Amino acid sequence: MGRDDNGSIELGSFRVVRPEKNGLMAEQVVIQVRDMIRQGSLKPGDRLPPERELSKRLGISRASLRHGLRFLAAIGVLTSRPGSGTYIAEGPPALDSEPLRMLAELHRFTPDEMFETRKLLEVGLAGLAAQHAQPDHLAVMAEEVTEMYATLDDPQEYLVHDIRFHRAVAAASGNQILAALMNMVSTAMYERRRATVQRATDLKESAEFHRKIYRLIRARKSDEARVAMGEHLELAQRAFASEEVSETDEDEVEKTSHGATHAFPNSS
Repeated sequence: MGRDDNGSIELGSFRVVRPEKNGLMAEQVVIQVRDMIRQGSLKPGDRLPPERELSKRLGISRASLRHGLRFLAAIGVLTSRPGSGTYIAEGPPALDSEPLRMLAELHRFTPDEMFETRKLLEVGLAGLAAQHAQPDHLAVMAEEVTEMYATLDDPQEYLVHDIRFHRAVAAASGNQILAALMNMVSTAMYERRRATVQRATDLKESAEFHRKIYRLIRARKSDEARVAMGEHLELAQRAFASEEVSETDEDEVEKTSHGATHAFPNSS
């Protein structure tokens, strides 16, 4: 496929949008991009033409184009790089947190379900990572472990590096499907735990487990990495349950205190 002087896909590669009887313009944008990906015309890392030019080529308004592009970004097909442009996403897709958060709330995902899913995925991913990790994967894991130790006093920031470490392990597995599933599960877990992590008391022990897992993956000890990941997730599940209990206790204290304020108003 041709590229222009700026490295973008040439406009001539796109066809004018002709909406179906019951289809919106934005939907046809999605369909066209999907078909081009299937045909191999669009590949990971390809940059789309600027919005103004692309909307003219497709024969639709920029608003309709943006609706289509936003949907594609939300499902992980496109990624935006500030000051550079819009690209076909590289690596495993990451579902946007808002749609996943809505699904989690709609179906009432429980913490036990999320941890059960993580155990099924991540124990295997740790083993695969020990077999397939490349130097760049190991470098990312090492960096995230370092950042975890540096943020032990900042639980919210620690959580970010915790999630990034697990995503790095997933990427190192060499299996894009499993890595994509892991990214979606970790997004749901992050959205749930960031409300409780401030009460965490196990961060140092957690960081030590992450360092152990990293070293086992680096040493290509697949079976031991799987065991360590399983032990880590058991610890994490117990810690999360403790954080949620603490949150419930705090809410009860607040309610009781609030009620007492109204029951015994200050006399004047």
